[in-house]
Amino acid sequence: METKPVITCLKTLLIVYSFVFWITGAILLAVGVWGKLMLGPYISLIADNSTNAPYVLIGTGTVIIVFGLFGCFATCRGSPWMLKLYAMFLSLVFLAELVAGISGFVFRHEIKGTFHRTYTDAVLKYNTEDEASRAVDNLQHKLRCCGVYNYTSWLSSVYYPSNGIPASCCSNPSDCNTEDLRNTTIAPSKVYHQGCYELVTSFMETNMAIIAGVTFGIAFSQLIGMLLACCLSRIITANQYEMV
Repeated sequence: METKPVITCLKTLLIVYSFVFWITGAILLAVGVWGKLMLGPYISLIADNSTNAPYVLIGTGTVIIVFGLFGCFATCRGSPWMLKLYAMFLSLVFLAELVAGISGFVFRHEIKGTFHRTYTDAVLKYNTEDEASRAVDNLQHKLRCCGVYNYTSWLSSVYYPSNGIPASCCSNPSDCNTEDLRNTTIAPSKVYHQGCYELVTSFMETNMAIIAGVTFGIAFSQLIGMLLACCLSRIITANQYEMV
């Protein structure tokens, strides 16, 4: 049969695509778990309330893994209705990723505003003990920054009158002490000068176009799988082909 080589070729391409799709799900699952375990405190600085973003990634990754395996099974089985179901799922993933990419790009300024509000609130209520305070310390230490715009953000915090500027702002921890950090004359020479808000938002602005491009690229790759699944289903149905 002339159609048999075509069907074999489409099956091979769809199995390869489904495997790549499965890998994508595994990556999302891993990123979600990593985000929940490692980025929980930082995420609390970006969202007003506790965010479900890691759980969304974990759930999405798990579903993609399941349907990636389903796609391989449907392809090997040569079942038209399974292939149509697989194509339908890919179309839903395509729409979800498209909406997520557009929303993230359009509302990036709102994300920046939320980060400014929550980070400022964390600085003002800093106490070294709660999750937000630990996240602030980690952020300042790793990004080598201090306060929202600069060290003066700490002068209005509840922590400053008794303890001064947090030690996580020190550019040289071995040359910092509480007395120096409470002295507005000496402290500027002991701490980082750049604010954390500027560093984080400049990173977001610089990389947002790249993130959006990758998201749209992944989204439109679903069209390839949809096309392969629909074509294979149609050819199998038309020729009443079944894999033994």
